[in-house]
Amino acid sequence: MAVSASAFAYVSKHDYQRPASLFSSRLRLSCKPFSASTNMNSFSISPSTSNGFSLSSSCFLHAHAIACFFRFTRVSVHRCRRRYHCSHPHRSVVVKYAMKAETPSDRRRVVVTGMGVETPIGRNPDEFYNNLLEGVSGITEIEAFDCSDYPTRIAGEIKSFSTDEWVAPKLSKRLDKFMLYMLTAGKKALVDGGLTEGRMEEIDKSRCGVLIGSGIGGMKVVSDSIEALRVSPRKMNPFCVPFASTNIGSSLLAIDLGWMGPTYSISTACATSNFCILNAANHIIDGDADMMLCGGSEAPIIPIGIGGFVACKALSERNSDPTKASRPWDSGRDGFVMGEGAGVLLVEELQHAKKRGAHIYAEILGGSFSSDAYHMTNPHPEGAGVILCMEKALSQSRVSREDVNYINAHATSTPAGDIKEYLAITHCFGQNKELRVNSTKSMIGHLLGAAGAVEAIATIQAIRTGWVHPNVNLDDPDKDVDINLLVGKKKERLDIKVAMSSSFGFGGHNSSILFAPFS
Repeated sequence: MAVSASAFAYVSKHDYQRPASLFSSRLRLSCKPFSASTNMNSFSISPSTSNGFSLSSSCFLHAHAIACFFRFTRVSVHRCRRRYHCSHPHRSVVVKYAMKAETPSDRRRVVVTGMGVETPIGRNPDEFYNNLLEGVSGITEIEAFDCSDYPTRIAGEIKSFSTDEWVAPKLSKRLDKFMLYMLTAGKKALVDGGLTEGRMEEIDKSRCGVLIGSGIGGMKVVSDSIEALRVSPRKMNPFCVPFASTNIGSSLLAIDLGWMGPTYSISTACATSNFCILNAANHIIDGDADMMLCGGSEAPIIPIGIGGFVACKALSERNSDPTKASRPWDSGRDGFVMGEGAGVLLVEELQHAKKRGAHIYAEILGGSFSSDAYHMTNPHPEGAGVILCMEKALSQSRVSREDVNYINAHATSTPAGDIKEYLAITHCFGQNKELRVNSTKSMIGHLLGAAGAVEAIATIQAIRTGWVHPNVNLDDPDKDVDINLLVGKKKERLDIKVAMSSSFGFGGHNSSILFAPFS
């Protein structure tokens, strides 16, 4: 008998061969979609992927494994309780379950109803995407500080940024710019979603949350505090610790709005935004919230930010021609170009959105995470983690690979990363002749922790408009890529069935999200 159910597993810690600090005396794990088989003598659980495992034979079950495999279908389990032992002494799993099948239609659907951006080429979604379609580059010489002695002197820098009407003047003077980008983009997403001040009082704020992250956080606040400390500890900003923390931006936005649902941040380097968006969607699917603001923000164009990546030898040094510097998949690429900004999505449960008459831009079908488990900064040579991530995203979202006909790739314009991702894409989707692939970074640079959210907005705009933006600077494609798969140097018409947006970060963090037109 196969069932889809929600299970609760308990792991005994007695003599467990892991640090005791990892476990409470009885650790409660919530398991999401799986296949379960049972007879009079045995019971096993395995996820619906080729990488499955069985509780009856596995002894590595723990919270992280559950989180990785069981994501997108709610289950409820409450009847029988049985104990199953693995071959190792003192390790056991207790499973409570019920024979209650649950169909995909029972799952709470998540839709996007608002978008807000701060980017080098646009401060609202339409301006941003129209410039992308026209191939407008936001990469210029750095003006924020004197970088004449740096080998890299270019970036995707936001010019003439203002918080007027969005952030209180007192806070504007104190906060790190990554928080200012986050707050303005978040409030713009609310307005775009029709949540004006009057309409805000009509929603249940206890079921609304904020999950906006940053890969680096308040580097400027930290840098300024170090300089003040050189003079005297008394010269330091008393807010330097909270204003440098990645979570405080989400908290400030929640405080301003009075939202009391799940509010925190995630930091997984350049995969941060996707992790935030998917976890926000999961909160809605799990019933923890009805509405979430989610995405990412970054402001790394300061001396320590540019200097740190210069030291890594990761940045392009094409200073004489800034607009040509970011060139994903081109044979002349020499590193990525730093960018800055923020992207925030307003996501909510479908019936909640319909009830308040919200305009729906797209639906989040699902997604997945994985780890390369290989190297701190280099991609896995076979792209194993990226392939696993994409395939899990398809499996868990119940999407056929033939239905995915657009991918907004991570492609940062680095010699190794672009090719590894391309090979992973062709491994997963190589037989799909309708597939088109592009990289938003060719025009705005790499926004680090904000990249995924800004690119998610570009993906949603592609779904909405029926146009995909060009890959600018693709003058001489790398010998290892098929030009027929990549969007050319002009925008292209595309009726998108399902779109994937992927982000990968230092540490081997991988993430892929699937968006589709709402129907």
